[in-house]
Amino acid sequence: MSTAAQTKKAPRRHTALGMTLVILVAVIVVWWIVSEFVTDWMWYRNLHFGQVFTTRLLTGAALAVGQGLLLGGACALSMVLAWRNRPQRTVSDSPTLDHYRSALARRTAVITVLPSLVIAIGGGSLAVTHIDETLAFINRTPFGQADAYFGKDVSFYVFTLPFLQYIVSVLMAALIIGTIAAAAVHVITGSLYVSPIAVRPQTTDEEGVHPPTVELKNPFNAAAQVHLSVMFGLIMVVYGFQRLLSRYEFAVSDNDALFTGIGYTDDHARITARLIIAIIAWICALMFFANVRLKLWRVPGTAIILMIVSSLIIQGLYPVAIQQFTVRPSEVNQERSYIERQIEATRAAYDIEDVTISDYSAETNVSAGQLRSDAEALPGIRLMDPALIGETYEQLQQVRGYYQFPSVLDVDRYEVDGETTDTIIAAREMNIAGLPDQSWINTHTVYTHGYGVVASYGNRSSSNGEPVWIEGDIPPQGELDIDESRIYYGEAQSQWVVAGNEEGATPIELDTPGGAESGGEQHYTYTGAGGVAIGNYVTRAMYATKFADLNLLLSSNVNSASRILYNRTPRERIGEVAPWLTVDQDPYPAVVDGRVVWIVDAYTTSADYPNSQHVNLQETISDSARQNAGEDTQINYMRNSVKAVVDAYDGTVDLYAWDTDDPLLQTWMKVYPGLLKDRGEISEDLMSHLRYPQDLFKVQRQVLGRYHMQNPDSWYNQSDLWEVPADPRDSSGAYEPPYYLSIKWPGDDSPIFSQTAVYVPKNRENMAAYMSVVADASSSEYGKIRVLKLSDTAQVPGPNQTYNAIVSDQQVADKLLPFIGQGSDSSADALYGNLLTLPLGNGLIYVEPIYTQRKSAASGSSAGTYPVLRFVVVRFGTHIGIGDTLQEALDSVFAGDAGASTGEDVDQQASGDSGGTEQLTNEEAAKKLLKEANEAFSKADEALKNGDLGEYQTQMETAQSKAQEAYRKLDS
Repeated sequence: MSTAAQTKKAPRRHTALGMTLVILVAVIVVWWIVSEFVTDWMWYRNLHFGQVFTTRLLTGAALAVGQGLLLGGACALSMVLAWRNRPQRTVSDSPTLDHYRSALARRTAVITVLPSLVIAIGGGSLAVTHIDETLAFINRTPFGQADAYFGKDVSFYVFTLPFLQYIVSVLMAALIIGTIAAAAVHVITGSLYVSPIAVRPQTTDEEGVHPPTVELKNPFNAAAQVHLSVMFGLIMVVYGFQRLLSRYEFAVSDNDALFTGIGYTDDHARITARLIIAIIAWICALMFFANVRLKLWRVPGTAIILMIVSSLIIQGLYPVAIQQFTVRPSEVNQERSYIERQIEATRAAYDIEDVTISDYSAETNVSAGQLRSDAEALPGIRLMDPALIGETYEQLQQVRGYYQFPSVLDVDRYEVDGETTDTIIAAREMNIAGLPDQSWINTHTVYTHGYGVVASYGNRSSSNGEPVWIEGDIPPQGELDIDESRIYYGEAQSQWVVAGNEEGATPIELDTPGGAESGGEQHYTYTGAGGVAIGNYVTRAMYATKFADLNLLLSSNVNSASRILYNRTPRERIGEVAPWLTVDQDPYPAVVDGRVVWIVDAYTTSADYPNSQHVNLQETISDSARQNAGEDTQINYMRNSVKAVVDAYDGTVDLYAWDTDDPLLQTWMKVYPGLLKDRGEISEDLMSHLRYPQDLFKVQRQVLGRYHMQNPDSWYNQSDLWEVPADPRDSSGAYEPPYYLSIKWPGDDSPIFSQTAVYVPKNRENMAAYMSVVADASSSEYGKIRVLKLSDTAQVPGPNQTYNAIVSDQQVADKLLPFIGQGSDSSADALYGNLLTLPLGNGLIYVEPIYTQRKSAASGSSAGTYPVLRFVVVRFGTHIGIGDTLQEALDSVFAGDAGASTGEDVDQQASGDSGGTEQLTNEEAAKKLLKEANEAFSKADEALKNGDLGEYQTQMETAQSKAQEAYRKLDS
């Protein structure tokens, strides 16, 4: 073959290789996109929420296409018009411009289409962030309330204004892109001069010497001047509409850090200024349009100068002058009427209009029998602290290191022996980090689920200070009648797993760890409908692409009956199927109709309720129990509109419309008809576990602290401001969390499950008020917020004062001394539990449990030990009592006789074993456990002789666990 032929063939070979690579990349990209869409569709379809996926997909596609065409079209149209109206002959002294002009002439279509296509794709993709506001606008529901200034329905601000601002911003972006594109082409073609200023050098002629001159030339030729004048005129038209709409923003903007909403300066300067600027913008637009005929560059220049100067004076200097010289000297007088409107709007937006505030002269003196009239309330006082006994649950009920409990447990109610009792409950979830072998097989196909819930009485402890179990152990034993204990979906289940197996195949999923009594580990095959079936290779390949994991294609543990389970946390699942909801930070497990479920409160929120005060959601709901919780976002409207339930076995999500009077909920029910179930479909068992949500209560607590003051002068001066106190046990200064407990409100006949909080005055530590909401969803008074406002004359100590008094009290120190003595084997840490406040005895009682946790004298570590309840401290007024039981502490405070029984006598003799099991002393239980440990050691030796290493490991773990538990019993 000749050299010439080889030379001709080489470029073809390179071209073919290049085309192959392009096609390969295109195929990979298309496959990845298709995999994402198809797997998402299958996940939504599995949950029967397919309409959420399709509605959002079609809306997003329509927005993306529309926005992309508008932005890309504006760019292409401007470039084409500029090119068609280019001068036929161009004299240029710029080689660079000559180069670009030549390139544009040769490849006009490519150079026009390529940037337009990039802008269309990039700009169109940004439209998906506006799906929710578009859907909400189309399906908007009136609030039936008008703002006090413009007279617009609240729905205008919540639904209409954000959508109109979006449309105007897209139009402005299209015009700016078109203007830039047109200017670029006009510069390249010579229609627009980059340097319109020409300097002529000094000259000499027969008339004499002429000094240097500067000549200012019109930078536009006729075509460019017409084109750009029209574009700038259109920009001014749209800018005028932007300014017009921006007047309404003052109703939802923070007013000089004083409050959210329209104030004096907004009313008398800023709103009018925006209207004037809109009119000036339209006048400038007319000047630009007139320049189409006049073709004088001074006309648009004058318009631009007019716009800049008027904006600086009217929008900038004038409002500042009004604020500085009219408002500041007498701010409260000028803002009084606006503060009144803002108080009214804020109370409505946060649903605190109907809060009942009663003056309460709290008794601080004590007398014998003082609690006789509150006898029914005493047995229900919760002593077990869900923020402290997580370690206790872990040590006594974890069973294996690959199970876990949350650090903060949950409070619920269950009927046991015919009585409803406050209960501390937690789910025993899988902890992948606790696996000794982190292989792919183990993490994705074997250790797939947790097992069971553990529950204990909130108001009882055993004789050694451990919880008294209502439900526990593996296999589960207790009073909760659980039909399905397996937990495939939970708060800790953040990793995807593959479950299910072919009929007749050997189960591979670890079900229960087994032990000496059961003869070893038990395995299980998932039979639920949760997750997506990945039996065929195409689906499997799509998920391998989605999760970037080839093991899904290669592993023998993945078969024709396999299902892939992902998005397994309750908050994650609800966020996916209802992205328009704000999800509560605290899902809690419950046993409902024989199944373990997760109950999650969800909210409709907005930051656009006119004249309502903004709060930062994260700052407001974070406290010592949950730091940095929630989204870092501003809201000024909130409703608990949805109660959600996630099944722990199959992941089913049920959304119940709870607050059907909420216009936001009504809007989303129109967007997704049939998505939410009716409130009447909630079963009686489920209703008994629903409660007033914590996040909403925290927000209302924060807002009410200032907005209980309805007098504008008091509000402005903050003369009666209530603050949420810091948790006295937390060194970071985080808020004290609200507490769920059953209380008897003054004047009520019986206790009711409630959520409570206290206030202190600003910059002081005594108590200002006591707040409570009825948290029992089955009660006719559910959601009723009541406040006891304490007298300013007879001060009641606040939480920090009480805590300091308790930890420095000599009685308390004497009681603790035998346990916290340093340098001995019995050395322990004293842990102070939640400081509960209850309105009893015509005053306010503080109850604080004290736990001890053993630590090693050698290492000083408490590893491997757990807190046990040692004492209960009670404070009433300035009187402090401590006892081994609540009864002893109350009697100590109230002159030797509280007047009522707490019902602890029998409970304090109970063991910490699960309900329904034999009650043993610690020594007897330790002997029994050591015997079981010895049996497990013997079985381990036998398994080792037979070469069964798996059984050997299982029996050794069982033996070690039994021995450690026996040691703890003896230590207690």
